[in-house]
Amino acid sequence: MKKAIVLLLLAAMAVFQYVRTSPAEQDPFLITDYSRLRPVKVERVVEGKAEEQLVELVRRAKAEGKTLSIAGQRHSQGGHTYYEDGIVIDMTGYNKVLSLDAEAKRITVQSGATWEDVQKSVNPHGLSIKTMQSQNTFTIGGSISINAHGRDIRNGSLIESVESFRLLDADGDIINVSRTENPELFPLALGGYGLFGIILDVTLLLTDDEVYRESTVLLELEDYPDYFKNTVLPDDDIKLHIARISVAPGEGYFTELLAKSYRVDNELALADYSRLENNDKWVAPGKLLFNLNRMNDWGKNLMWDLQTKAFVEQTDNIVSRNNAMRAAWMFMEHSEPGSNDLLQEYFVPIDELYPFAQKLGAIVEEEELNLLNITVRYVNKDEEAVLSYAKEDMLALVCLFHTPLSKEAQSKLQHGVQRIIDEALLAGGSYYLPYASFATQEQFEAAYPRQSYFWQKKRQYDPEELFVNYFYEDYKS
Repeated sequence: MKKAIVLLLLAAMAVFQYVRTSPAEQDPFLITDYSRLRPVKVERVVEGKAEEQLVELVRRAKAEGKTLSIAGQRHSQGGHTYYEDGIVIDMTGYNKVLSLDAEAKRITVQSGATWEDVQKSVNPHGLSIKTMQSQNTFTIGGSISINAHGRDIRNGSLIESVESFRLLDADGDIINVSRTENPELFPLALGGYGLFGIILDVTLLLTDDEVYRESTVLLELEDYPDYFKNTVLPDDDIKLHIARISVAPGEGYFTELLAKSYRVDNELALADYSRLENNDKWVAPGKLLFNLNRMNDWGKNLMWDLQTKAFVEQTDNIVSRNNAMRAAWMFMEHSEPGSNDLLQEYFVPIDELYPFAQKLGAIVEEEELNLLNITVRYVNKDEEAVLSYAKEDMLALVCLFHTPLSKEAQSKLQHGVQRIIDEALLAGGSYYLPYASFATQEQFEAAYPRQSYFWQKKRQYDPEELFVNYFYEDYKS
């Protein structure tokens, strides 16, 4: 029974932030994304199928004065994958694994391939992905376009795993991009939200698959920064790490934290644990449990109590790296009419976590926001990506809010989010761009000081604004 609860909670809390919107649920010409906040009519949706087709599409759209937006799984929540009256290119069918060099630990895939596709290809060779989101159903192109990060604490954000890629630019030309070939485009298109062209295929650097033992401790939130710096980071055998802050009303609210580490166990044979697991059997009970969390304070307290009892008592869970980096994506799907779960994410320096979290908790109470969960992840300093969210080593707070979709409710959430962003900026931090664009222009410019250079290069490489989306519309200088 205890094992069942553990597996249930592992799946639920690992994937809550990574649910996709099914195109089948949408009018093919009335497009939105997971947020369902800004539905608009587009001219058409084109499935990306072949390189020659995409080249022709770009050249014809440019000649006819059309706009193009690039979509994968469409989980971004700020209109990053579409634009009114424009053409949406659905890249999910452009998904072949092109080559794998197991000895060099390198794989090349088309941008519509998912992390699941990569895992299936590399797992038989004892290899694994360096960095990805907790869910493996996203496309490679989408993930590198937002410069994603995950549980790995040794390999940085996703840009560090990319060796090169081929880009179909606004002139309809295909160019090779790496740190040595067309290097100016490398940190612009990676984390560039599809504004510099269509990423056709990507060469990723891999690492070894390993066997991990999981361990979880219950800490005072105030003690976590020192614990992370003095216990987790110096231990080279800890490869993955994640934490969760209590949002349950009462004594533990924003004062307790569960910290989970994945430590290499070299005494265990990888072959005994390397079979890729499927957690779909936990979808139905997980939905029920998390719906209680959405509904009321009792549900939030139940969720935290179950996590605390199950995870802290858990001592025998062994998992391969590839299995630790995959999840049952259907687990937290939420499609209730009139409401949705929306993500916001904040980055603060490690030592600023506790004071920032106290202000965050106070704002949530004052604004009466329905905050369902917070996970904490470590992000290495990134000086490469132009729109880097980590000016130094940071802790990310991934916050999931449940909210009605009415204008009144969205205005209320936006006001609360803007207050939280102000506190993150005061702490020397930033916020993440793939989600609903609640931030003001001033907040965006403060969080991303190289944004003016980003927009300057956007105009240089795409002067006729062929590649557009609502992130561009909302924040272009």
